[in-house]
Amino acid sequence: MTLPVTRLLAGRYRLEGVIGRGGMADVHRALDTVLEREVAVKLLRMHAVTDHDRARFREEAQLLAGLEHPGLVAVLDAGLSDDDIPYLVMELVDGRTLVPFCRGAAVPAGQVAAIGVLLAQALAYVHERGIVHRDIKPGNVLVGDDGRVRLADFGIARMLGDTPGDTDTGTTVGTAAYLAPEQVRGEPVTPASDVYALGLVLLEALTGRPTYSGPPLQVALARLEVAPLIPASLPTGWPSLLTRMTAMDPADRPTAEQAAALLAELGR
Repeated sequence: MTLPVTRLLAGRYRLEGVIGRGGMADVHRALDTVLEREVAVKLLRMHAVTDHDRARFREEAQLLAGLEHPGLVAVLDAGLSDDDIPYLVMELVDGRTLVPFCRGAAVPAGQVAAIGVLLAQALAYVHERGIVHRDIKPGNVLVGDDGRVRLADFGIARMLGDTPGDTDTGTTVGTAAYLAPEQVRGEPVTPASDVYALGLVLLEALTGRPTYSGPPLQVALARLEVAPLIPASLPTGWPSLLTRMTAMDPADRPTAEQAAALLAELGR
């Protein structure tokens, strides 16, 4: 469902154009008529309003509301529309996702290192608080016109140790092209799974193409049989780091904090 732009959401937020779409929600540019500032409003679609989806949406709001880091999109407000549709108000990031940067020409290694440092630092912050993002991909990374990089969409994130509903062992949740092997096997997801996905995102930015492509099931299963192809021609230090970040065994991967430090060295 998309509310008409002439209507105020909760008597406060004037919705404008859709600037992003997810699996169950749309993100609108909007005007906060009380504080007179532009914001982003994430609004659950009408067909997605089940008790389960409401719960997931509410959990995302609660997770994000407790986080404060320059590498994360800030949550400003949350509530229900007059039609009882959940919404989430976030800071508006003018810019693009990382997708255009990862398609076509390879991104310079220095720029990839800088982006990687910021993302790894944001992940280290959420991991320290017991949260796993579980869906790191170019489309969930926002690159602002101001140069800031922010990690977005915690819609399927989970607190470590929580396994209700769609996070039970044996269930795969995430985007096929960036799933870690343990996610494909339906095993418990840990911070190392985010590090693996980040490694694939950085590799994609460096090469200009996704490491795994094709039908989702084929792409996911390939993770169990074929290690990521990491060109030896990449700048010094990159093949070694990306090999570690995408190791088959989660125990062999660096932590997000360690990855941030190693990426910072590569960017010097």
